[in-house]
Amino acid sequence: MPSFQNSDFPNAPHGWDMQAAVNAAEQSGIELTDDHWEAIAGLQEYFSKHEFGKRRELVDALDEKFYQKGGTRYLYQLFPGGPVAQGCVIAGLQPPSGSVDKSFGSVV
Repeated sequence: MPSFQNSDFPNAPHGWDMQAAVNAAEQSGIELTDDHWEAIAGLQEYFSKHEFGKRRELVDALDEKFYQKGGTRYLYQLFPGGPVAQGCVIAGLQPPSGSVDKSFGSVV
């Protein structure tokens, strides 16, 4: 059971809850850990402050947030389909344009 609760996601999009994230993650073969939940909360917070998310800016913000654990490289271990593309889907968000490009390894 995660140490996070629905109340830990004040920036979640309407209709999203933790079970929706668990279901989306399971469809991708991901078992959510505390670091996944932290990344999900970070994605939701970013989108609450930026009407139109910019992929590069979002990657940089996530990289900084997880710098001590390995940054972007670590995030790809959490979300093999891409921390922005796959992370956004699990977080109940629309990935920014350019995030889903199968020619660059995104599988979402």
